[in-house]
Amino acid sequence: MQRSRAAYLCLSIFLYAGMSVGVHAAEAEVASTAKPIRFGLTAVVVRENLRFLDQWAYYLSKEMGQPVKFVRRRSYREVMDMLESGSLDFAWICGFPFVQKRDPEFLKLISVPVYKGNPLYHSFIIVHNDSPYQSLDDLKGKTFAYSDPESNSGFLYPQYLLAQKDVNKETFFRRTFFTFNHAETVEAVADQFADGGAVDSYIWEYLKEFRPDLADKTRVINRSPAFGFPPLVARLGVNLETVWRMKRVILGMKNDPGGRKFLNGLKLDSFGDSPSSLFNNIRKMALKIRGHQPSDNSTASIASGHTVNKE
Repeated sequence: MQRSRAAYLCLSIFLYAGMSVGVHAAEAEVASTAKPIRFGLTAVVVRENLRFLDQWAYYLSKEMGQPVKFVRRRSYREVMDMLESGSLDFAWICGFPFVQKRDPEFLKLISVPVYKGNPLYHSFIIVHNDSPYQSLDDLKGKTFAYSDPESNSGFLYPQYLLAQKDVNKETFFRRTFFTFNHAETVEAVADQFADGGAVDSYIWEYLKEFRPDLADKTRVINRSPAFGFPPLVARLGVNLETVWRMKRVILGMKNDPGGRKFLNGLKLDSFGDSPSSLFNNIRKMALKIRGHQPSDNSTASIASGHTVNKE
């Protein structure tokens, strides 16, 4: 167990250190002196797929005629702050930060990935395969792993389930922590660092196919309704012609051999053109959480980012 814990911690440190994914080959070949387009990424991309990022950056740089640089950050908050400050031009975020109210607004939806025929995914509540737990109620007083305080599948949905039960979300679990990576949430449950966790169904199913040694140690005890898949957004203020070209290139990937190679690697059908109303059920959950006060009159902030420890 000590060895497994050490490997787990080392992997987390390695991923945190590898924040920025370079595209040197692409930038060298693209004959452009233009300022690089900065594209933010978070844990929505499975770490096993990091090798595809250089390929995607090369493809986008070639199609855009301008260098595209992926900037990887560990949390959604970091990416959102960079978008607001103008440090990023585009980003692949999550439905929960997308629906949050901003004044003034600084985001524009440009595309939503299509997965298994639809621009949808689910939140899974998982437990260890050998555990006796069959429902969220069984995890009361246990240790629970969230992915990110601004993740829909990894935080908002389980918080919503607890709100529906009219319980104190801060004390229902004995201890909670954030992994800031869905794959690491699966790993935490598989290695029994956590009794349960909330993860993105797309990533759990991807691991089920490509890392069965890990995912097969877990099982799903709760499947959410369908939610809009984590979207691609542009920062308002980015040149409109650049936004239009990026959207055209991304939507056209399904019809291009180079684009299809990347999509196949990520197990996605395409990037599609969906309305923001696709995320309405996430908006409703967020409003429910903000207005929820359990019967004991204690309150909790949905995006506080604090871990809860009851020893």
